[in-house]
Amino acid sequence: MADSVNGHVDETHAAIAPVVHGGNLHEAAKRYDIPYAQWLDLSTGINPHGYPVPPVPADAWRRLPDDGDDFAACAACYYNAPDAAHVLPVAGSQAAIRALPALLPRACVGIAPLTYSEYAPAFERSGHEVMPLDVAWETLPEALRHVIVVNPNNPTGAHLSAARLLHWHAQLSARGGTLLVDEAFADTMPSASLAASTHREGLIVLRSPGKFFGLAGVRAGFVLGVPALLHSLRVTLGAWTVSGPARHAVKAAFADEAWQRDMRARLDAESARLVRLLHAQGFNTCSTPLFAWTDDPRAAALHEALARRGVWTRLFTSSGSVRFGLPASDAEWARFEESLREAVQEIDPARVG
Repeated sequence: MADSVNGHVDETHAAIAPVVHGGNLHEAAKRYDIPYAQWLDLSTGINPHGYPVPPVPADAWRRLPDDGDDFAACAACYYNAPDAAHVLPVAGSQAAIRALPALLPRACVGIAPLTYSEYAPAFERSGHEVMPLDVAWETLPEALRHVIVVNPNNPTGAHLSAARLLHWHAQLSARGGTLLVDEAFADTMPSASLAASTHREGLIVLRSPGKFFGLAGVRAGFVLGVPALLHSLRVTLGAWTVSGPARHAVKAAFADEAWQRDMRARLDAESARLVRLLHAQGFNTCSTPLFAWTDDPRAAALHEALARRGVWTRLFTSSGSVRFGLPASDAEWARFEESLREAVQEIDPARVG
């Protein structure tokens, strides 16, 4: 069951308790008695260098969103989906995570024990049985009908090859089941996406512009799959799921290939810098270009020591692991490096780093 221990999320799941996520600075400010404005927030994997959205046209505020525009087509082009009929815009992939379980036949669902923590409660609420998924499996257990994979995984950064995922999809499809792949962090590795394969029955891909483009606040996302499934989901979610200003922002971001190219290079460099800082203090990590993760035995103590210094990271209590996002500026990098050094000296005085 997913519960909260000292304000942190236990990744064993509950069908009722709300799931706590990163970015919860008001809670951190209250608990550690440090004013909100003084925190350095590294608790999410959102790009701190958000896309510079151009001015929003007045019509985007005044008119109802029109599904007859080319928003889905723009997404299909950016994600390399088969066509617009295989793309459904939604109010963030969170909306789809809550709605999709009720549209799939109730069955046994495989979900990794440490992954994005909204999936297991959502499927349990809809009457599915959730069992732990071992990503090392070549052949899926016969009991499994549906499998959920976050790729690359949040928070561990682990990545499964397209070949492995399509192999699993073939097994599930033969059982009348479904493979759902959440690619929220896949924009930094577009060639690894399964978006182009979403013409296949029983394959669903979720995408989000919030992470790579730093546009989490617009609450826009996309479900990629066969048209019949998307029609059912559209009926469930209703009209006007993505606002006019959000559509304007995301379309501009999708069209800006130069920004995307430059940002991928920048994030690669900054992720490598983050990993070097953690390695210098003896922490082994797994990483993506947007975050680094460690399950070092000192990780939970490091989280607390950093929090006392106004640096907020994401603690996963069931595994004692911590995820670090990227600082946004030279000043933030300097603050994090100093805080990290001080925190390690506090929790591990014998270490010189």
